[in-house]
Amino acid sequence: MLSFESDTMLVDDREDLIALLRMRFGRVPGELIESIYEINDMNTLQRLILAAANAASWNVFLKEFQTGNDAFRLVGEDFNPLGRMMKGREIKDGEEKK
Repeated sequence: MLSFESDTMLVDDREDLIALLRMRFGRVPGELIESIYEINDMNTLQRLILAAANAASWNVFLKEFQTGNDAFRLVGEDFNPLGRMMKGREIKDGEEKK
């Protein structure tokens, strides 16, 4: 891949991540935006996009953001965006019981 193509993809991924965070959680602090723009690894940005889309809360996303490049365990209820809504509900045979 050519350098300018890679640079364009990095910018796009950064913008996608910031837009997704705004859609899911509202205001994104300027310090976090600056940190996102310092990321130069597409794999890290793509992992963070997945985390932002699936994190159950802002704090879960921040924890994943701070883990660095070595983490990629987006499993469990922390990464179930509907987890809080479904908590306390029981679904049996396709029907919801409260």
